[in-house]
Amino acid sequence: MKKIIALLSIGFVLFVSCSKEDDLSANTYVVNPNTNKQTTGSSSNDLLSDKKFTSIVIELVYVNGFEPSATAVNNMVSFLQARTYKPNGITVQKRAIPSPGKATFTIDEIVTIENANRTKFNTSNQIAVWVFFADGKSVTDTSTSVVMGSAYWNTSLVIYQKTVQDLSDSPLEPNRSLLETTTINHEMGHILGLTNLGAALQSAHEDTAHPKHCNVSSCLMYWAAETGHGISNMVSGGTAVQLDAQCLADLKANGGK
Repeated sequence: MKKIIALLSIGFVLFVSCSKEDDLSANTYVVNPNTNKQTTGSSSNDLLSDKKFTSIVIELVYVNGFEPSATAVNNMVSFLQARTYKPNGITVQKRAIPSPGKATFTIDEIVTIENANRTKFNTSNQIAVWVFFADGKSVTDTSTSVVMGSAYWNTSLVIYQKTVQDLSDSPLEPNRSLLETTTINHEMGHILGLTNLGAALQSAHEDTAHPKHCNVSSCLMYWAAETGHGISNMVSGGTAVQLDAQCLADLKANGGK
């Protein structure tokens, strides 16, 4: 079995829009890409509550051959439905794009792909989320550690699907859909504001050694499993890893369920 540490990262590179946000008018249909290019976690309340946005559209884009399982996509929607107030629903718009032709990606290169392909942005009452499934790995991977996903803007995240596939569905490795679910929902947790990333802490549970992650090893927002075997243990029960009570309290305090 592969002996590597699999990190579920927030990316640690937080991009901020260089343009002033346009004023939103209650009487017009407004599309403003700049509102989707803010710091990770800054849209926590917007995603969790129905104060401003009453629905979520997820633009799920994958490279041909690297589509996530239907189970993982359904689990992602269920995860968001359980945590957010969106009376007008959560929809997923899925499509494939050709391979960028790269084996590894920097976050800047992931941003370039998003800029070239993203079509859904916030409107006056719907918040848009971009999820990209790459056919390569993170440039930061080493022989002993890998990154499976990163949340790099307030409504943007990437899943390194090549890495997820390499770590799943063979003997002694996790079921692929469960590993996908763990990775996707972890990164969704970051844009929802966890941990201490937009949703204020209601108790002291941020991991000081791994900031913006929960210090509870059984929580979805735990920084990582120590090895590939550790990740296997996280999903060995056959169900997706869940948020612990402290992370749930943080989301509820910031407008979530």
